[in-house]
Amino acid sequence: MTVVHSEAGSNHGKSRTESSFNIVQDHLKKYLIALRPWSFTASFTPVALGSVLAYKAVGYFSFAIFMATLVTAISVHAAGNLVNTYFDYLRGIDTKQSDDRTLVDKILSPEEIQRLGVAFYSLGIFGFLVLCFLSPAKMEHLALIFFCGLSSSFLYTGGLGFKYVALGDIIIFLTFGPITVMFSFLTQAGQWSLVTLLYAIPLALNIIAILHANNTRDMDSDKKAKIVTVAIILGWLGSYILFIVLLFLPYMLLFQAGLHLSKWMFLPIITCREAFNIERQFRSKELNKVPQRVAVLNFQMGILYVIAIMLTHKAVLPTLL
Repeated sequence: MTVVHSEAGSNHGKSRTESSFNIVQDHLKKYLIALRPWSFTASFTPVALGSVLAYKAVGYFSFAIFMATLVTAISVHAAGNLVNTYFDYLRGIDTKQSDDRTLVDKILSPEEIQRLGVAFYSLGIFGFLVLCFLSPAKMEHLALIFFCGLSSSFLYTGGLGFKYVALGDIIIFLTFGPITVMFSFLTQAGQWSLVTLLYAIPLALNIIAILHANNTRDMDSDKKAKIVTVAIILGWLGSYILFIVLLFLPYMLLFQAGLHLSKWMFLPIITCREAFNIERQFRSKELNKVPQRVAVLNFQMGILYVIAIMLTHKAVLPTLL
């Protein structure tokens, strides 16, 4: 009898452990959904680009600095996604047809979104403090760019809410293009370089295509919520033309770079076949998965762009320092 009770107790303890594990796992899945990890390519590629440009400029690369920069950028990005979720819900913009239904479907509560947002902003600030010790850059220079990026991630929908007055595209362009690339370059090289802004343009345009596809898909719900986006101002035809420009202009710039700088710059252009597939899907107004597909394209093109710069001789690249 003692053995039977012992086995029963053991099974009961095991069951409780499994139950607790399932609860934790369920919460982690909910948090992951809220963070929208598919969008993190928009942070990864600029950090990688800035790092390889710094290596080309100074001949030095620190993996520890790269990882700290990446964690910092993705943390602030994740926090910005949560702020967007929270304020879109408060304004009644998110509906059952929206891509982000974290609060609409009660996957998480507004309070949980707030706490998670604070946690990721805190992680981003911690990453910044680590970089202040690791990076050869001056702390005040790092702080200037970091807090510009952090403020932009919040003000996109929080505070002034640039998204709601058709200024969100500009904020995202600056944040995930020049600001992130320059920040990554600075952390590695320890110096400023305005030339990095030129290198950031192809990536930044492609990243804006993600946002524009999302806003075009949500035009009807955004109109009902009485907010203004570039997609609403342009209408369907104008939004389609702008999407074409954002999607294919980076390839035109890279083609020119291939002709005048290095043949390696043609490398990212091999992803243009997927760009044409995405264009056809956008044109047919099947927009539900277009933002995610553009995010994947951004990652593929961005990685090949970074590799192309890495393989290009420093002498033929526009002077970085």
